Amino acid sequence: MKQKCLFMASSVFIFVMHLSMSSCDTNRVYEEYIGIQGETWSINQPVLFVTEIQDTSTIHNIFLNVRNTNTYDFSNLFLFIKTTSPSGQFIQDTLEIKLADEQGRWLGRGISSVFFNRSLYKRNIRFPYTGTYTFEVIHGMRSKQLEGIRDVGLRIEKVEN
Repeated sequence: MKQKCLFMASSVFIFVMHLSMSSCDTNRVYEEYIGIQGETWSINQPVLFVTEIQDTSTIHNIFLNVRNTNTYDFSNLFLFIKTTSPSGQFIQDTLEIKLADEQGRWLGRGISSVFFNRSLYKRNIRFPYTGTYTFEVIHGMRSKQLEGIRDVGLRIEKVEN
């Protein structure tokens, strides 16, 4: 019971902090988190982000965000990202996110047993078309089931001049 209360308190704290930080975030174009059911991410369970882009002249950065728990068994996370433009063209990329250092200490910001990491995926890009973009993310780890991945997020932000 004590662990459940601590988990709920940390979840509420993270939500309030995210809400307070995002309310004055003028550079954010898109940000969403998808919860991983049971904190176990199957290799057959893609995480899908769909967003409308209307500005093709502004330069953007794209980040992939991961919330993991201290039950995650690895120090890194490989992701395969398929980005599909409104024209139907797509690109596929691989991104490695370091979640722990060489001594096994969790990186990123953390509270209790949950840690948040933001990794730059694309820097200084312009979207070539207006319309709907789809980002499909799957993990590229050897284990088919990854325990300890709580959320995967995507953030697109304008780059200040």
